[in-house]
Amino acid sequence: MKQSSKISPKIIISGGGTGGHIYPAIAIADEIKRRLPEADILFVGAEGKMEMEKVPKAGYPIIGLPIAGINRGNLLSNFSFPFKLIKSLNLASKTVREFQPDIAVGTGGYASGPLLKRASKIVPIVIQEQNSFPGITNKLLAKSAAAICTAYEGISQFPKEKVHHTGNPIRAELFQNLPERNKAVESFGLKPEKTVILSVGGSQGSRTLNNAWLEGMDELEKNKVQLIWQTGKLEYQKIKEQTAKDVAGIHISEFIYNMQDAYAAADIIVSRAGAMAISELCLIGKPVILVPFPFAAEDHQTKNAKSLVDKNAA
Repeated sequence: MKQSSKISPKIIISGGGTGGHIYPAIAIADEIKRRLPEADILFVGAEGKMEMEKVPKAGYPIIGLPIAGINRGNLLSNFSFPFKLIKSLNLASKTVREFQPDIAVGTGGYASGPLLKRASKIVPIVIQEQNSFPGITNKLLAKSAAAICTAYEGISQFPKEKVHHTGNPIRAELFQNLPERNKAVESFGLKPEKTVILSVGGSQGSRTLNNAWLEGMDELEKNKVQLIWQTGKLEYQKIKEQTAKDVAGIHISEFIYNMQDAYAAADIIVSRAGAMAISELCLIGKPVILVPFPFAAEDHQTKNAKSLVDKNAA
């Protein structure tokens, strides 16, 4: 096992595909930097996925692997998967060899699989599981992990002796020095005297929520309710075209980067029930309506949502 460099540790962090894997990874990196400013951190993600944009914006270097997920709906489309996997494993080996980390951290998503597998041969690896039901990648890596950090207790798929119930790492800056509500509302071009709903459908958006708002625009206007609406990338242009005329009291964006302002402005929040959303909403402490994504693995978003509803927290 490689000896740790105490003064300037080198850490690889890998995970991606969705915000639920990316933002915990960035939160972990930020906390490491806060405690160990000299730490050298390198991210590894999947080419073409959102981590390749979000991680550099957070100030960290990232290397992309050509790995892709398995398409369960169309098995024939997976023909190239073995080739991408081999290429990714080779690039992961090269990255670990050249960077020489002291430890590797994985937050899930298929991007982290090849990197953590190769790193486990050389250094300790730690995996972080955000959900009440673990993803495929983290389940496969569990045997190789030195430690497993979980947000929920009693996850039977992991070896008990390795599990540490830590909760989810979240972006601390979202909850520090929240702006005053009225100023936050005005920053979205809305009126402070009216009720504001914040709609977040996960990092990639929610067609269900988007369609609901499209159908309910007249109701919003009639009831003098305003909306901060994160549409997601896929449907943003379509929604902008369908709402081509300026709709008073609605702020539409593909992705909300200033979530601190959005949380401060909101009177009510409508959200998917991804693990990271749940963790952030617990700290925000505002009225929440959760709409779980019904096709999540093992219906884990419903389980996430129930963990709040059962405690009268949503």
